[in-house]
Amino acid sequence: MQYRRLGNTGLKVSEISLGSWLTYGGYVDSDPAIRTIHRAYDLGINFFDTANVYMRGEAEKVVGEAIKAFQRDSIVLATKVFWPMGDGPNDRGLSRKHIIEQANASLKRLDVDYVDIYYAHRFDPETPIEETLRAFDDLVRQGKVLYVGVSEWTAAQIAEAVHIADKKLLDRIVVNQPQYNMFHRVIEKEIIPISEKHGVGQVVWSPLAQGVLAGKYKKGENIPEGSRASTGNTTIQRFLTDEYLDQVDQLTKVANELGITISQLAIAWILRQPNVASALVGASRPEQIEENVKASGIVLEEDVLNKIEEILE
Repeated sequence: MQYRRLGNTGLKVSEISLGSWLTYGGYVDSDPAIRTIHRAYDLGINFFDTANVYMRGEAEKVVGEAIKAFQRDSIVLATKVFWPMGDGPNDRGLSRKHIIEQANASLKRLDVDYVDIYYAHRFDPETPIEETLRAFDDLVRQGKVLYVGVSEWTAAQIAEAVHIADKKLLDRIVVNQPQYNMFHRVIEKEIIPISEKHGVGQVVWSPLAQGVLAGKYKKGENIPEGSRASTGNTTIQRFLTDEYLDQVDQLTKVANELGITISQLAIAWILRQPNVASALVGASRPEQIEENVKASGIVLEEDVLNKIEEILE
C-alpha cells in the first residue's frame, strides 16, 4: 500500500480507503462488515470513512466496533455532518447547534475520543459559512476533531471558506470529498485547480461508478443477483446505459493487456491525479477489498492514458 499526504497537511492516508455508505449498518450484516474492515487494515488501509446519516448512525456503530481491534493512532477515521438525523427543524444542516450535537453523538457511536477528519457533508445555504467554520474550529480546539473537510462543495464555496478561515483565523478546510470516476469528471475543470491553490486534497467517492467500472454489468445481460443495481439503488441507473457499458468493454480490454482488472485500472486512473489523496471504495466482503488494494502503486504510462482518453471521449 502506498500513502499520500492529505492536501497541504502532514497527515498521510492510504491511496485506497474504505467507506461504509450503502454497506454497513443494515445493508450488510455486521460480521462480514467487521471482517472486511479488519482485512482492509491487514492490507495496509489506514483510512476509514463513515457518516452519521448512514443508516441513521448504525454504520458508525459497526465501524466503531470494528476499529476496537486497532491501535487508535494507527488509523485515520472520518465521519460527517449535514443530512437530517431527526424530524426537528434543527436536526439537519450546518448550524453550530447541529454540528456540535452531532459531533458528540458520532463520537459516542464510534466510541472514540476524537475523529481525524470531520466533513461538512454538503453545503448549507441557510447557515453562514463563518458559523459553520467557527463550530468546526471549536471542535478542533477541544481535540474532538483533528482536520476539517467538506463534501461536494463548489469551487467558489471552497474558496470562500478558505478566505473566511484566513480572515477570522479559523481552522482551514484541508480536504474535499467529491464524486470522481471515469464517467463523472466534473472536478477536473474547477475543483482540482482551486484545491491545489489552497492546499485542499481530494478523497473521492464512487471511483468505480457504483460498481459499473468493476465490469460486473454487461450490455444485453440481466443484472446480477445481489449486485447494487439489483437492490433498487437508483443512483447507479445513469451509468447503466449502452454507451457506458460499451466503454466498459473497451476499458476491460486495456486492463487485460496490462494484466490487471478493470477496477484496478479505474482506480489507478483516478490516482494519476496528484491532488487526489485517496480513492474511497466500498466493500461488503473481504475479497472485494483484496482486489481493489492492488491498484495502489500502479502507474499508467502516457500511451495507456491516451488510449483511455480516446475511449472516454
